[in-house]
Amino acid sequence: MADTSIGTPEQLRDPHYTPALHKAIPLGIQHVLAMFISNVTPAIIIAGAAGFGFGSDAGAQGFPDMTYLIQMSMLFAGIATLFQTVGLGPVGARLPIVQGTSFAFIPIMIPLVAGKGVEALPALFGGVLVGGLFHAFLGMFIGKIRFALPPLVTGLVVTMIGLALVKVGIQYAAGGVPAIDKPEYGSLLNWSAALVVVFVTLGLKFYARGMLSVSAVVIGILVGYLYAMAVGMVTIDGIANSWSRAVGLAFPIPFKYGFELSFAAVIGFCLMSFVSAVETVGDVSGITKGGAGREATDVEIQGATYADGLGTAIAGIFGGFPNTSFSQNVGLIAMTQVMSRHVVTIGAIFLIVCGLIPKVGAIIRTIPIEVLGGGVIVMFGMVVAAGISMLSDVNWNRRNMVIFAIALSVGLGLQLDPKAVQYLPDTLRILMTSGLLPAALIAIVLNLLLPEELAAESTEEVSGGLSGHGDGSLKG
Repeated sequence: MADTSIGTPEQLRDPHYTPALHKAIPLGIQHVLAMFISNVTPAIIIAGAAGFGFGSDAGAQGFPDMTYLIQMSMLFAGIATLFQTVGLGPVGARLPIVQGTSFAFIPIMIPLVAGKGVEALPALFGGVLVGGLFHAFLGMFIGKIRFALPPLVTGLVVTMIGLALVKVGIQYAAGGVPAIDKPEYGSLLNWSAALVVVFVTLGLKFYARGMLSVSAVVIGILVGYLYAMAVGMVTIDGIANSWSRAVGLAFPIPFKYGFELSFAAVIGFCLMSFVSAVETVGDVSGITKGGAGREATDVEIQGATYADGLGTAIAGIFGGFPNTSFSQNVGLIAMTQVMSRHVVTIGAIFLIVCGLIPKVGAIIRTIPIEVLGGGVIVMFGMVVAAGISMLSDVNWNRRNMVIFAIALSVGLGLQLDPKAVQYLPDTLRILMTSGLLPAALIAIVLNLLLPEELAAESTEEVSGGLSGHGDGSLKG
């Protein structure tokens, strides 16, 4: 139920309404807390995959680079959010849309940077830039391509994203990839820190209300951080060292890591832009329905897509990752019933300020990877759950079951055994071993090509057809 002390019901449904500052500022910060950890996690994962993140041999030398990536994640999430809330010509929906670093691109980015250090970043950010421009271009005809991405395809892709990432959560909770061959990997101490985060997050999510529930993951990680300090996983000296090594104020540097166009990166980012664009369409529709009780207009959907792409492209220039609308903030709007875009603008300004202060990124970097792992397990598990929820809208007839089965088998199989395509050219191998792109392409192509007439046949028929028995069993 909406808080009428903030404004009248009509005012709360108006995106252009500005609540009193003493109300608007806490509401804006609440939006930041709801997405903060999700926003910086991709930077930490990519730094770790490249080899200059937590616990790696290059960790000390890579301190400035990892801090910078975290800093850019905050800064350009704020800037991209301003594109949505304030707008710039045709860019932006002028709605309370919170932008943040997208999880969807992580399965594409990891193979591009795996073990290559900062030398892999020029090609990565070249892909982010071109992919962002392509994403913005999709805004011109986003409504016309939605037919190619029904819930069968988008649900499969989101599920695949989550399945590709859950392994990362388990590895983080156990001690991180660099520690896999060390005796402490998977120790009770490591797991205890992760489980503290999981249990605190679950407790707050289901037994608390208001901001405590919304900020459950952030508070869970904070409690896990305090626990890690108590058991000696974090030291005051380590925190002080990170704080002292970070400068007080720093601005983004264009092409800090150089610029390189990699065919694998460009193709990967452009293809994933389709999925990200449709995700944004869904979030815009969710905001207008949940907050204002109406359908989103074509202008709002087009403007939101432009903002998505432009925010990503500009982030790529300065060393940021792809941005997308954050669904958890859509849920927050539905819960608070506060539709004001100016509230989210305040949150965006807060993110920008954090992004300009490297000490914030330096402190985030001191979070033990095991503690972060607890939060990641929850977040990535929710990605899988969101994909399954989308798939619940699918009519599971023979046609759709076959499409899903083939796409999932190929995509997940290539993720589990990358060596199966080790003799492919490097560019194609990188795209294939992500698992996500082949699964998405197979699902899209089969969905467009297979005749709808098969939809009339029941799932019982397919079960019988696969097994050769009318009872639906898989004997044979």
